[in-house]
Amino acid sequence: MRAVRFHDHGGRDVLQVDDIDTPEPAAGEVLVEVAAAGVNPVDTYFREGSYQPFAMPMIPGVDVAGTVAAVGADVTGFAEGDHVVGTGIGKDHYGGYAEFATVPTDRLAVLSDDVNLVAAGGAGVAGVTAWRALVDHGGIQLGDTVLIHGGSGGVGHAAVQLAAASGARVIATAAPDYHDRVSELGADVVLDYDRDDLADAVVDAATGDGMDLTLDHRLDDYLQFDADVAAHGGRIVGIGENDPEVGFDLSSAARGKDLSLTMMSMFNTPDLSAPLRELAGQMGAGEFEIDVARTYDLDEAAEAHRAVMEDSFLGKLVITP
Repeated sequence: MRAVRFHDHGGRDVLQVDDIDTPEPAAGEVLVEVAAAGVNPVDTYFREGSYQPFAMPMIPGVDVAGTVAAVGADVTGFAEGDHVVGTGIGKDHYGGYAEFATVPTDRLAVLSDDVNLVAAGGAGVAGVTAWRALVDHGGIQLGDTVLIHGGSGGVGHAAVQLAAASGARVIATAAPDYHDRVSELGADVVLDYDRDDLADAVVDAATGDGMDLTLDHRLDDYLQFDADVAAHGGRIVGIGENDPEVGFDLSSAARGKDLSLTMMSMFNTPDLSAPLRELAGQMGAGEFEIDVARTYDLDEAAEAHRAVMEDSFLGKLVITP
C-alpha cells in the first residue's frame, strides 16, 4: 500500500510517500480501508518532534474514516464492510495518511452507510474535542449562553453545532467571510473578532449578565477577555494556546465571579469510542456535519501541513488516499 511517512523529525520536506506492506490487524484492532484522514495541527507537532511518536518511520494522521477491510481477534461490534470513523491513532499508533490503517476498536465508531466518509474523516479531533469541552468539562445546559472563539475553525464549527443542539444560545467569533455559514451551523450571533468593541458586543448578546460557558482555543490571547465577559459562576474550557510557554495571570475580577477554568486535551479522553458513537449517531441523523474546505492526495501531504498551519478556511482539511 501507499503511505505518507517521515523517517526523521523536521520540516514538511521530511514527508514522503512509501510503498509498504498492508498491515494486519492485531487482537482488538480492525483494518480500515481509508477514505479520508483529517489534517490537524497536532500532525505537524509529531512531525516536527514537539510531540514524540511511538515508532519511526511514522505514518502521521490522528483522524480516519473508511470501510472495515478485516477484523482482528477478539473484536466485537465491527464487521467487514462497516463504515467507521476513528481518532486518536497518531499518538501511539500508525496514523491515517495511508491507503489502509489498523485502528484499535476503542478509538472507532460505526457510521451509517449514508454518512459522507470524506467529511467523516475530519470529524474525530474536531468533534471529540468539542464534545468533551462542552459536555464533559463544560457541563453545557439548556439555556446557557455559550461563547465559541473561532467558530469557523475545525473545533469551532463542530462546537457551534453541538452547543446549538444542546439548546444553548450560541455566540461565535469569526472572520466576516464566514459569518453566514457559522450562522447556518447554529450560531445565534456571529461577531467579527477584530472589532474594537468585541467585549461589549459579546455581553450585549447574552441573555443574562455574561457568558455561562466559553470555549477558547487561544488562552494566551483571550483568557482575561473570557473572564471579563463571563457571568457569575461562568465556566471557561481551554483547548489550546498560541504559545504554551506563556503564563496566565487573571485579575481579581475573575475570582470575584467565582469562575472555573478547565484546560483539556482530547488525548486524555478515557474512552474515545464513547464520544465518537455520539457524533456518529448525530451524523447519521443529519444533525452534525463537518465542512471540508479542501482535499489532498497522499502526494500533497506537505502542502496540507502548510495549509493547516498558515491558511484561513472554514471547517477541515482532509487527505484522501
